[in-house]
Amino acid sequence: MTAYSRTVGGRTHRFRGLKDLMARASPARSGDTLAGIAAKDDEERVVAQMALAEVPLRTFLSEALIPYEQDEVTRLIIDGHDAAAFAPVAHLTVGDFRDWLLSDAADEATLAALAPGLTPEMAAAVSKIMRVQDLILVAQKCRVVTRFRNTIGLKGRLSTRLQPNHPTDDPSGIAAGIVDGLMYGSGDAVIGVNPATDSVAAAITLIHMLDAIITQYEIPAQSCVLTHVTTSIEAINRGAPVDLVFQSIAGTEAANAGFGINLRILEEARDAARSLKRGAVGNNVMYFETGQGSALSANAHHDLDQQTCEARAYAVARK
Repeated sequence: MTAYSRTVGGRTHRFRGLKDLMARASPARSGDTLAGIAAKDDEERVVAQMALAEVPLRTFLSEALIPYEQDEVTRLIIDGHDAAAFAPVAHLTVGDFRDWLLSDAADEATLAALAPGLTPEMAAAVSKIMRVQDLILVAQKCRVVTRFRNTIGLKGRLSTRLQPNHPTDDPSGIAAGIVDGLMYGSGDAVIGVNPATDSVAAAITLIHMLDAIITQYEIPAQSCVLTHVTTSIEAINRGAPVDLVFQSIAGTEAANAGFGINLRILEEARDAARSLKRGAVGNNVMYFETGQGSALSANAHHDLDQQTCEARAYAVARK
């Protein structure tokens, strides 16, 4: 494990390794402070950011922040890395990469081609040395388009979720909420219900009701009952007309285990939903939610900062 240091104003700051450097370079977050991995003060944070800017991007391919042997998310990231896509930026440091992202050379097509060559840790690292304005500028160059019964993510468009929840999962109450939301033009991203229980029977009832409404009124939107992924799999096995499969995910194997899932279960759910062939214009069938702090709450963060854990969760989603 490589140690890092940087001397500023006659004072030398030392960091135990890449994981420690990443954590101390993060913007101040209460969760990182609670975990005991945050920078002691603003000076240490800025020095860590300066040191991080000098780290070659290649380092993240040779120094896994969570050991390859211990974590299936790490294995997913390393095994799925596209060296050819990474080649155009392989010679850059984190700081150089920031400058390149802000340049005209990094346009929408270039970033799309580069994406398979970037690891979540690289993305997390460069974001730690960027201002909010920098992040906005780069985000404007990125396009993530998904398709199922309609298309989401096109430039200049905003999609919203309609969330007609009911405390007892009463279908009539949920239907009333759907009608109300549709009258406001909400729901083109998804009509998604958070059920009160994880009952398979209750989920199937709601799935059929959502399907009937969308079919009868020819609504160009997709539906989802946000139950546990295993409940959705069982609903599909029982013939329910499932559009999207929901699951909360995290950036470490241990945190995902706390959710009762692993990569194999997610793959099984994706394949099951796609087998129904319900998408009119595409087959993006997975609906994920992440949340900074879930790995820490489960004591499954491996001393990684929240920002990096969150980026790793996106590796799970991207798969």
